Amino acid sequence: MKRFIAVGRLHRAGLAAGTLAALLAAGSACAASQGFSRAVLDSIPTASQAVLGDHYPTVRVPFPGGVVGYPNLTYASIPGYQPLHLDLYVPPGPRVPHPLIVYIHGGGWAFGQPRQSGAFSNWPDVLALIASRGYVVASVAYRLSSEAPFPAAIQDVKASIRWLRANAGEYGIDARRVGVWGGSAGGHLAALDAVTCAVAALSPSTSGGPVAGPGIGEANIAPAGAQGDCVQAFATWYGVFDFSQPVPSERRAAKSGSMVDRFLGCPRTACTQQQRAVASPATYVKAGEPPALLIVGGADTVVGPQQSRDFYHLLRSKGDEAQLVIIPGVNHSFVGKTPAATRAASLQALQRTFEFFEATLGRGSGG
Repeated sequence: MKRFIAVGRLHRAGLAAGTLAALLAAGSACAASQGFSRAVLDSIPTASQAVLGDHYPTVRVPFPGGVVGYPNLTYASIPGYQPLHLDLYVPPGPRVPHPLIVYIHGGGWAFGQPRQSGAFSNWPDVLALIASRGYVVASVAYRLSSEAPFPAAIQDVKASIRWLRANAGEYGIDARRVGVWGGSAGGHLAALDAVTCAVAALSPSTSGGPVAGPGIGEANIAPAGAQGDCVQAFATWYGVFDFSQPVPSERRAAKSGSMVDRFLGCPRTACTQQQRAVASPATYVKAGEPPALLIVGGADTVVGPQQSRDFYHLLRSKGDEAQLVIIPGVNHSFVGKTPAATRAASLQALQRTFEFFEATLGRGSGG
């Protein structure tokens, strides 16, 4: 009786008669089954040792303009942590080499994820729009401060760039034209990656995570390759560049420590100047850095515009190419006093950033 009731429900749902017959046949077969047949078992492949890695079929998501999204691609695996993922947006047309833009999310190094940015309602659609203009765009997840303190996050960013270059042929990436971009904590990481090209102390470690050891294995991280994790341009939105200068949000932090302290690994004791210096992009700036674009709100009360001003002048003092845009009247995340002001500032920052990458990485193949 139950079977007939279920069939009636399927009929009311509009299921075709052929599909119903197949479902009923499958149900009867399951009821009579005593396990898998020998032929089925013989068809299942096995290896001589434990098999690691993600073997789920690659997911492809269509976006407007013919862009294809590849969510949750694993770019590194480190024992003791969840696999590290990125989302990839590939432009339409043949897989000829396109410039690559790597986006790094914010969140105080403590939260956030690759599918959000400031006041943008649908960040994946924005990244897909950029991809439709002939760029491959990656949005990267990294280990947060509660998982692993500095230098884990910057090592992850560098590992993602290595992986993207190692897979350039598959996704149509021009490994010689790579830009990195981030907001807030992601702006810090973007700048730090750009100015620490080939700095061994911040390179991804293959020695393994907190549970690495005999029988567990090393971290699975792409090799550096010819270009390593070096980039050809970087853009930051309301970033932090010098931890020797406390940001406004630190002054308001509870006694348990600020987000900066937790990121640096000293949540209940004062971080030393050395700890602050080694994580500061300002420490590493020299002549020959890639072109930079720094954008910040003039009324930013979380990081403050002075961080961007000082970093801009430091870059220029070394003879490096840099642009500074201070958007009047908007706070962190380009949030203004009205929804219209927030929208105008967010779109202005996006437009300037896209124009910057067009100028520094070259135009993509899209329209």
